[in-house]
Amino acid sequence: MPTVAVFDMTGKKTGEMELNEAVFGIEPNMAVVHAAVKNYLANQRQGTQSTLTRAEVRGGGIKPWRQKGTGRARQGSIRSPQWTHGGIALGPKPRSYNYSLTKKTKRLAMLSALSAKAAAGEIIVIDGLDMGEIKTKSFAGFLKSVEATGKSLVVTPEVRTNVVKSAANIPGVRTTIASTLNVYEILNADKFIIDKAAVEKLQEVYA
Repeated sequence: MPTVAVFDMTGKKTGEMELNEAVFGIEPNMAVVHAAVKNYLANQRQGTQSTLTRAEVRGGGIKPWRQKGTGRARQGSIRSPQWTHGGIALGPKPRSYNYSLTKKTKRLAMLSALSAKAAAGEIIVIDGLDMGEIKTKSFAGFLKSVEATGKSLVVTPEVRTNVVKSAANIPGVRTTIASTLNVYEILNADKFIIDKAAVEKLQEVYA
């Protein structure tokens, strides 16, 4: 079974914790992980891009010159796509990029991401991850004490307002709860900092 060190909020090692092999010790399936990340990013897109077609551009109601006899190419409107300030042919219109993955795929992607973090030694387990007050300086000091100086994902078992607000202004630090974890955020973080109770919650759900 994979084993990780457990720290307190001062960065002092207080013990070790055995991780469930079914959650943190599988062989990562990178094809499924890639599919999950692509799905997450696609679902974040607003899809509000829009261009005007020749029917929507202002002007162009009259034929610019007669059909024959001018020596120029025939034209029906100055708002055709080949004209400057004309409409856009086949341009993007508002649409939804959302699509869904199967439950089995999402589950395997999550287990693969967690196992990859465990194998890379990037999981930091904290016993009692909470703040007595909202203080960014104190939280930054905590991160430094556990050597989490890059991008970090902080996971708690439930919403802890003091932690969320203390971490809000620290660049590269994101907070979330165990029930809303996603594969992209796990892989995007250099350090995966998780409360011991949240680890148990994840193992209860995914084991």
